[in-house]
Amino acid sequence: MTARNRIWLAAMCQYSCFERDGMPTDWHLVNLGQHAMGGFGLVVTEATAVVPEGRISPEDTGIWSDEHIEPWRRITDFVRSQGTIAAIQLAHAGRKGSTWSPFSEGSGTAPAEVGGWEPVGPSALAFEGLDVPRALATQEVAALPQAFADAAVRADAAGFDVVEIHGAHGYLIHEFLSPLANQRTDRYGGSFANRTRLVVEIVDAVRAVWDKPVFVRLSASDWADGGWTVEETAQLGSVLKQHDVDLLDVSSGGAVAHQKIDIGPGYQVPFAREVRSVSGLPVAAVGLITDPAQAEQVLVDGDADIVMLARAAIREPAWPLRAAHELGVSHREAPYPPQHTRGAWR
Repeated sequence: MTARNRIWLAAMCQYSCFERDGMPTDWHLVNLGQHAMGGFGLVVTEATAVVPEGRISPEDTGIWSDEHIEPWRRITDFVRSQGTIAAIQLAHAGRKGSTWSPFSEGSGTAPAEVGGWEPVGPSALAFEGLDVPRALATQEVAALPQAFADAAVRADAAGFDVVEIHGAHGYLIHEFLSPLANQRTDRYGGSFANRTRLVVEIVDAVRAVWDKPVFVRLSASDWADGGWTVEETAQLGSVLKQHDVDLLDVSSGGAVAHQKIDIGPGYQVPFAREVRSVSGLPVAAVGLITDPAQAEQVLVDGDADIVMLARAAIREPAWPLRAAHELGVSHREAPYPPQHTRGAWR
């Protein structure tokens, strides 16, 4: 599989399934479609739940039933028609599930009367401001890989080219990785091998049904004492390479509310560089990458293989077309849709 460039759209929650059924709508079509038209080489959907209780909010997208296939197919058909690769981020929110969306009237955990549910997690430890989750029984944890595999089968039917497994930002897989959220004493808690067992089992289950690229998004650091570290992320990357993962999407944070994050331009790029160096896997870098020359330098320096944009892409859906202009690519060679060539940068 070949992407037309190394500028990719990162997953960003839209909280726009207003029927609370997980079905993508016209909003999702236009949102992802405009970035495909804008020249991105690959676009990733928002965190898409593999089970209903895996959503972050009741308004999140899902792919837990066959009924979700056709609405997603409508989107992937358009994205691919623009020369862009369509990727789906398969996710389970864990203890950070059942929250009010950012532009709703509530805060904290959403109650049942607005579509909420009881959140679950590796341990009965609450994320600050949210309800205490129910700790999953061992057999429930062991059943989760099949839910991801079933979702991958549907993703294939829906026309996706890539599956990204969401193991970052304090959601369920990350909760198992981080000692700050995981205090289990069974085979899914304690040692590094036990805390990483779930993500490895999920990768294996997805790989058994999916013969196209598999990415894993990881938080490289909890930015908190006693939490998950970049050294562990790099070690996990080496493990995942042996399980046929193709790329690591390296972000950070999200496990706890109080993080001591040193934010600045490209602040997460060093994490990507270390994970790439140790694991030997291709990596994507994210985090305040906003300028074309800055993004190009990340690649030139070998810090990462891909740059992923989020907020910069919201501000400018055709960011890759401006980047092509500023980096000296002819407008004839830039990925303009034919309908937009008269507006090309010259």
